[in-house]
Amino acid sequence: MRNAARAAAVCALLVAPTALGFVTGGYRDEARLVAALAGWVLVGLAALVAERPLPHSAPGRIAIAGAALLAVWTTLSIIWSPLSSAALDDAQRSLLYFGALIAAAAFLVPGRPGRALEPTLAAGTVITVCYGLSERLLPGLVELDRSESAAARLEQPLTYWNAMGLVAAIGLILAARLAGDASRPLAVRCGAAAASAPLGAGVYLTFSRGSLVALMAGVAVLALLLPRRRQLVAIGVTLAAGVLASVCVGVFPWVRGLEDSASRDAQGLAAFLLLAAVAGGAALLTRRHAATGQPAAADVAAPRRAVLALAAAVVVAIGFAVVATNEARPDLRRPATGATPSRLVSVDSNRYEYWRVALDVFAERPLVGVGPGGFRVEWLKRRDVDDAVVDAHSLLVETAAELGIVGLLALALLLGGTAGAARSAYRIAPEAAAGPAAVAAAWMTHSLLDWDWEMPAVTLIAVVCAGALISAADGSAPAVTRSRRRQAVRAGAAR
Repeated sequence: MRNAARAAAVCALLVAPTALGFVTGGYRDEARLVAALAGWVLVGLAALVAERPLPHSAPGRIAIAGAALLAVWTTLSIIWSPLSSAALDDAQRSLLYFGALIAAAAFLVPGRPGRALEPTLAAGTVITVCYGLSERLLPGLVELDRSESAAARLEQPLTYWNAMGLVAAIGLILAARLAGDASRPLAVRCGAAAASAPLGAGVYLTFSRGSLVALMAGVAVLALLLPRRRQLVAIGVTLAAGVLASVCVGVFPWVRGLEDSASRDAQGLAAFLLLAAVAGGAALLTRRHAATGQPAAADVAAPRRAVLALAAAVVVAIGFAVVATNEARPDLRRPATGATPSRLVSVDSNRYEYWRVALDVFAERPLVGVGPGGFRVEWLKRRDVDDAVVDAHSLLVETAAELGIVGLLALALLLGGTAGAARSAYRIAPEAAAGPAAVAAAWMTHSLLDWDWEMPAVTLIAVVCAGALISAADGSAPAVTRSRRRQAVRAGAAR
């Protein structure tokens, strides 16, 4: 009975982000409340059947304490928030993530539950992205809703293109990890490599610069944590497949930007066949490398300095390319709105203005902030551009403006504790910790540039990975299970 309850809890945690993706990413009230209620039901279940309802390691406890403080402080901040409804929404999200983190740390223990983490989350990202691609590849059979603000960028089912880009980027990182994991069945490794084709196309069709940055950050962390030939080859194969897939969809106006024409069915079919060919090629390369490569125990390690130097060189090269393009083409300094590649070679954005306003607010009310939801009110008072925004498009900056130093302290405890847990987990089992740590790094990078915190379908992926890292870190702490505690109590009573 207990094993069945634990298995059900693991399934719920791993499937929740994908399920929320199909209800506007969990952004709306009803889906968010149901998810929060389910999360706290899992917390109650953990108290009854989990071996470790709460973490024993210091980093894990710090992360849980940070999540608790953030949830409590956000809820208290409703008192001075200028918008009680928006503040209530933020409180519900904080409570959702708090409960999900506790449940994930309790149930996603090393072993079969932990092993299911990467393939299940990766499969969820593939399902989400392929759903969004379906209208473009099969226009005669599928028709999806479209929002005017998306301007033909890939947005469904989450309804926000940048969030879709991050989901696809996370999926690509997980695909690279799975493809390079010699302990996985060959079918899983080949399937992960094949999935990099639609995931790469998904990243591209969102035209999300932040998602590309998050992808680079996650891949860099993965390469640094596992600098072995097998993993580096897998990263190269999946990224190459993602780039080729982007080219395949980018050459067709209908697939790229939903430019309607008489040939849209033919364009969609051609792109579909090309994506299938790229996916098949990636799977074939992975299979061949697995057959000819060295055993996992003899896998050759690449020098970490060489990997770091390569990553730095790529970042610098991209930076120079962006700067050079902006200087050569002044018209690209202000990126065009919509599904256009020109967005990817510009660093200009109105986000700088959002951040300026948020930092001004923080400077005026540094201790407690203006309250959850208060940024949108201050934006209307202080803005120099006409954008109608409700978030500061940065978790760090918005937390400073709305929750002040106390909120920043809570966030630092949450993120710092998770980072410490990742370090401990990596020392114990590098192969198991690298994937979740890379996903967390990608999410954190993107959250500095966008409002991912308000999109549970995206943030829950990172929360679940954080919970798995906290659980894995308990291997370095003196673990006292519930049964041992009971035995100690009984022994004391007998005396």
